[in-house]
Amino acid sequence: MVSVALSFASLVLVWHLVATIWPSRSLPLPADVMAAFLREMATGELPHHLGITLWRVVASFSLAMVIGSAIGIYLGGHRRVDEFLQPWVILFLNIPALVIIVLAYIWFGLTEAAAIGAVAVNKIPNVIVTMREGTRALDLRYSEMAQVYRFSAFDRFRHVLLPQLQPYLAAAGRSGISLIWKIVLVVELLGRSDGVGFQINLYFQLFDVATILAYTLAFVAVMLFIELVLVQPIEHASIRWRRRTA
Repeated sequence: MVSVALSFASLVLVWHLVATIWPSRSLPLPADVMAAFLREMATGELPHHLGITLWRVVASFSLAMVIGSAIGIYLGGHRRVDEFLQPWVILFLNIPALVIIVLAYIWFGLTEAAAIGAVAVNKIPNVIVTMREGTRALDLRYSEMAQVYRFSAFDRFRHVLLPQLQPYLAAAGRSGISLIWKIVLVVELLGRSDGVGFQINLYFQLFDVATILAYTLAFVAVMLFIELVLVQPIEHASIRWRRRTA
């Protein structure tokens, strides 16, 4: 943790030196960015827009994980259906995120549902592939044991399927967080009237780089906090049983 703090401090120092040696409106001093951050916090604008963006990240992430996991597990256990739908998965994996966002706004209007749905559709194919591979790697001996002891469907899911899929769920979740929050900013920039992406676009038109950086760094700080406090502990817990086995 100390090394991380020193690394960020050195980055800020380099930024300060560069902005001092080559003063430019395009690269404000760290103190100017901090002043913009405090101003937006005092007016309540930054917490408001940050909260809306986080809500969209949580909603689209939850939607993508639930739908993608269900489809991926099903395809991993049904080879013929997987072979039939494989071209669909590849197609959606290769459609640019921007195209899906624009089409969602054209087909469903500039609505909240279209925005969240477009972000989820961008992530669902990645979850499908990860969970499908996890299902293919399941140890069939555990399933046979569950059959011998006549486990119910819920007990099979809880005690046999879920523990083996936890590493894959953690991997899909971690990559999903890092991808979805970036797409949410694009969605807000193109078709919403609030959120961090909307604010960045607004201050881009005003050429207020200090406020753009204030919003960007505030949002990145929140996502780093989620990564360190939530995502990484869950990922470590999900693979703990493997270390014990080894």
